[in-house]
Parts: sequence; C-alpha cells; structure tokens
Amino acid sequence: MVKAKLTMEKKLKHLEFIQNIITRMNSNSFLIKGWCTTLVSALFALASKDANINYVLISYVVFPIFWLLDGFFIAKERQYRDLYKEVTTKKEEDIDFNLDATIYNTRRNTWFAGIFSKTLIPFYSISIMTTLIIMFLIK
Repeated sequence: MVKAKLTMEKKLKHLEFIQNIITRMNSNSFLIKGWCTTLVSALFALASKDANINYVLISYVVFPIFWLLDGFFIAKERQYRDLYKEVTTKKEEDIDFNLDATIYNTRRNTWFAGIFSKTLIPFYSISIMTTLIIMFLIK
C-alpha cells in the first residue's frame, strides 16, 4: 500500500513538473503579446507627437519578430501538452521524469504551425491592420 502511494506520488510530481513548463510557456506567450502591444503603442505615440510616419514603419519590423517568438512558445507548449498526455497513460513504475518533449515535434507542433495557430493569426493580423489604419490617419 505504501509503495503504491509512493509511486503515484512520483507520477503526480512528474505531471506537476510538466504542468509548470506548460504554464511558463503560456505566460511567455502572454508577455510577448503585451510587450508587442506596448512597443507598438509607444511607436504610435512618437509618430503622432512628431508627425513622423517612420516611427510607425518600425512596427512592421516589430510585429514579425514578436510573432515568430510567440509561435515558438506556442509550439513548445503544444509539445509539452503531448508529453503530459503520454505521462498520464504511463504506469507508475515507468515514470522516469523525462522532460524532453522534442519527440513530439509533429506536424501540428512545429514552429511553423505555432506561428499560424488559430490564436496568433487573429491577434497579429488585427494588430497589423490596425497599424495600417493608424498609419494613414497620422498622415
């Protein structure tokens, strides 16, 4: 009875480790969106203050960089979610505390798939379209 409890604790601890990584990836993705919005807003403020459209043009460099970085975190999060699913199906004695999720780099979990995920496309496409509109309003 005690041994079964210890091995179950081992499985729960492994799942907790993986969940912490998933949470960290999700937080990083959220922070990336916040920094992108803050930086572009600051560029808009500079552009409207000086009536200089060049500041807004810098945002077209900012958006792709943050979009690529955000896609990386989405892809990694998906890989760790797949690892989590696998660990839930393992027997307690098979728990090895392996945190390597690279074997889950499937077509759905690639960096490219992360960039074009259904959560990132609306955020960044709306941001880019809003930038276009504001750019023409500043002129």
